[in-house]
Amino acid sequence: MRHVLGALALGVSAPVAAEDPLPDFATCMDREVARFERALRMTRAVPDAMPFEAGGSTRVALCGGIGIVLCDRSGEPVTCQKVLVARQEVLRYKVLAGLPAPDALGGQGGELAEGLYPALWALAHGHSAGPDCDETTRAFGAWCEAWAANDRLATVVHLWELARVLDVAAPAVEAGWARPLPPVWPRMRPQDIEE
Repeated sequence: MRHVLGALALGVSAPVAAEDPLPDFATCMDREVARFERALRMTRAVPDAMPFEAGGSTRVALCGGIGIVLCDRSGEPVTCQKVLVARQEVLRYKVLAGLPAPDALGGQGGELAEGLYPALWALAHGHSAGPDCDETTRAFGAWCEAWAANDRLATVVHLWELARVLDVAAPAVEAGWARPLPPVWPRMRPQDIEE
């Protein structure tokens, strides 16, 4: 794992298929965070809207799944999945660093702050019940670790979502763990294209 983290620090990425229509893991996460922030703005603008989805609204698991698919297509899936695990772990720690402990909420937020936030906090800081990915083949072990890292990240991002709903955490872009999406340029209609 140490050599994978070193490669990440140097900006080295695992190989993926050229011109793949699937977004890379970071781009997928950036899109999901932006989608969550749009939904949060809409929720705050609508009276009596449901303030929080119990299952989470970002599709972190989808992003991790796309990352694994891209690794499978890379020609070096084990190395790629080890890099993906490291990326997810680094991201998980970055997200956690910007979240307040439950006792820092000071009773604001009602049941969400007093009941759900401490439970999600505990899950986000928990440890695996056991070595689920041990005693497998090298390839399956790398795949299993990538999914386990994705599950841990999904829990932390869900905690961040709740913190955003409670207005006790910064947006991901402001916190520095997601990038702003590039502007979407309007597509030209065929009749507007000069020949």
